[in-house]
Amino acid sequence: MGKLALIVADMLRDFLEPQGSLYLGDAARGIIPFVARKIEETRAAGGLVIYVCDAHAPDDKEFQFFAPHAVKGTPGAEIIPELQVLPGDYRVEKATYSCFHNTEMDAVLQREQVTRVEIVGVCTSICVQETVKELFDRDLPRLVYRQGVADFDPEAHISALQYMERVLGAKVV
Repeated sequence: MGKLALIVADMLRDFLEPQGSLYLGDAARGIIPFVARKIEETRAAGGLVIYVCDAHAPDDKEFQFFAPHAVKGTPGAEIIPELQVLPGDYRVEKATYSCFHNTEMDAVLQREQVTRVEIVGVCTSICVQETVKELFDRDLPRLVYRQGVADFDPEAHISALQYMERVLGAKVV
């Protein structure tokens, strides 16, 4: 059946703590217990946990569209304390919406012989959707946990879930 990887997208302080520069709100905080449980279940089953994290330069072009956030080396770019990174987990830093563009993600998936991927995290309509698109392009089976993703825009969240399921062939549960 191959190895399972759980991609945990952007569960960072700037998105999930009230003082964060792009705080997504209480609904996003509500996914934290589910995400923590999925991380534990993945580890217990012998799967791989990959934290995908924004790590922007101070002058990143993305800041034309969003307030500065997750600047590399700042507290806002840290994974929230409710989620523990353990030895054997990966942290893949990214400077774009895609966790594959100019990152080690392909190498990690190949080295670890990952054959299927599950996704949790934020934002559904941006980084989660881009991750699913990249997995689709690589023909890797992908599953998105509805309870494990959140967005700052409720309509975009719903639309992204539908797009990932209908167009990108993700299983959304």
